Amino acid sequence: MTTSPLYDVLIVGAGLAGMRAAISAYEQGAKVAVLTKVHPVRSHSNAAQGGINAALTDRGDKWEDHAFETVKGSDYLGDQDAIEVLAREAGKDIITLEHMGVIFNRNEEGLLGTRRFGGQKRARTFFVSDFTGQALLHVLYEQIMQAKIPVYEEWFVTSLLKNDQGHCSGLVAFEIRSGKFSLFRAKTVIMASGGLGRVYEPSTNALICTGDGMALAYRAGAPLMDMEMVQYHPTTLKGKGLLITEAARGEGAYLLNKQGERFMERYAPTMLELASRDVVSRAEQIEINEGRGINGCVLLDCRHLGRSFIQERLGQIYAEAKTFANIDLAEEPLPIRPGMHYQMGGIKTDTEGRCWDPQGHWKGLPGLLAAGETACVSLHGANRLGANSLLDTVVFGRRAGQCAAEYAKTIPAPVISDSAVQADRQLIETLLARQGPGERAAALRLEMGTTMNRYVSVFREEDGLETARQHIQSLKARWSGIAIQDKGHVFNTGMIATLELGFMLDCAEAIIAGAITRTESRGAHFRTDYLDRDDEDWLKHILLYHQADAEPDIHYLPVRITQWQPQVRIY
Repeated sequence: MTTSPLYDVLIVGAGLAGMRAAISAYEQGAKVAVLTKVHPVRSHSNAAQGGINAALTDRGDKWEDHAFETVKGSDYLGDQDAIEVLAREAGKDIITLEHMGVIFNRNEEGLLGTRRFGGQKRARTFFVSDFTGQALLHVLYEQIMQAKIPVYEEWFVTSLLKNDQGHCSGLVAFEIRSGKFSLFRAKTVIMASGGLGRVYEPSTNALICTGDGMALAYRAGAPLMDMEMVQYHPTTLKGKGLLITEAARGEGAYLLNKQGERFMERYAPTMLELASRDVVSRAEQIEINEGRGINGCVLLDCRHLGRSFIQERLGQIYAEAKTFANIDLAEEPLPIRPGMHYQMGGIKTDTEGRCWDPQGHWKGLPGLLAAGETACVSLHGANRLGANSLLDTVVFGRRAGQCAAEYAKTIPAPVISDSAVQADRQLIETLLARQGPGERAAALRLEMGTTMNRYVSVFREEDGLETARQHIQSLKARWSGIAIQDKGHVFNTGMIATLELGFMLDCAEAIIAGAITRTESRGAHFRTDYLDRDDEDWLKHILLYHQADAEPDIHYLPVRITQWQPQVRIY
């Protein structure tokens, strides 16, 4: 076993939120390191296609309009003080990114170009063709290298550590290429490990998106909030789950049923295909369920946009449609369907990224911060607007880095015994010691994913949720019977898959617990046995605390409202 140097700020995850946090903490003079299970530019931020939102005043736009549309999109479950921070600080962060070297598309006047995204009346989405996340990710990694911030690549975190005062003071991780464990001591830890998309099958998310950070924080005592709010993106490829960017509809593509009708005219007569994602996904699923789909899909029609326009502005999805569906977007419509895409819930944080409340209104884990999809500020409430996710990573990654660096100045170096590694090392040895055929992680993972996609998706009801709960409990019991065939420690992907599955099962349990508890329909959480939004009883967040060998402990927090009272959502 080795022990790393002591860090002021240790960041888990090297996507956009993690790298932005690292740069921010470094600029505050903190001793910073980043730990990631993949090379930074392989992080799932790569998959963000369409753009990043900001209301720039020189365009005649107002941050208040962006904030209101985000509140409305959240179905009024988003905390409005956090949303105001997001919208107010967006413009500055966009310009900072451009100064760092992000080459955004420009319009005919040479200004930063925009496109319109769902749930918004104005075009305020800045973009780099249809690979915006990738462009941002590479530029931030350049900044990391320039600052010489240490990056522990291909390390896998097995647990967070707490000192005698219950303060998060580091973590235990092993190097994937050698299997050697190390103790990482840190005054603060920022969890920026991304989402949990592979809890579902299929999903738009990469195979690395296994909810590690959420489960690690949950097990260590931090609450998870609004986990029932799982977004199904309206346009994904059947079977593969590959994302087809909302930018296609932002640029003018239509949604058609098998009769050739633009069916969104019935569901969102004003915003049509650019209504909020939950509205569009439900409309598509209704069309499919009622027999107006085609082989379980509806059609995305880009033909009227023209070949040159599609190849210039939507080149990535043009190539994906040809490669994975053998369809030329300029000549025929593309079959698509709703698919699991994003987790609005996550580790409960405040607007500074802290996973604890200095005022003591809710119980958390001092010393731990979180940012990006793994966190729940709550910006997105019950439904995220397209292009607000990249903005979330940049704004709240920066703020978490600043807060962690400042907080680290106020506390002494943590005292953690080297023996803290022993329990995690013993877990690995126990997993590797199991003999015989046993259970296979891949088989259990597939059962979990298909169960969640069947019962906890666009439409939900109590019997289905209870079925899912029982199935996930059964899978958790079967997890202890997994036998890993590779008994080595070097790049043991079977062992990693088993650990990831354990994290995902915890996340699945939390999603189902929230979905059963929330007896209303709001945003992405649509209960066919509770069809209406219930502001009187459910204008509140659900907090879940981990209990070993028991159902989560459930608490509640009111939604923070600053200036926009709940209204009926009409698009």
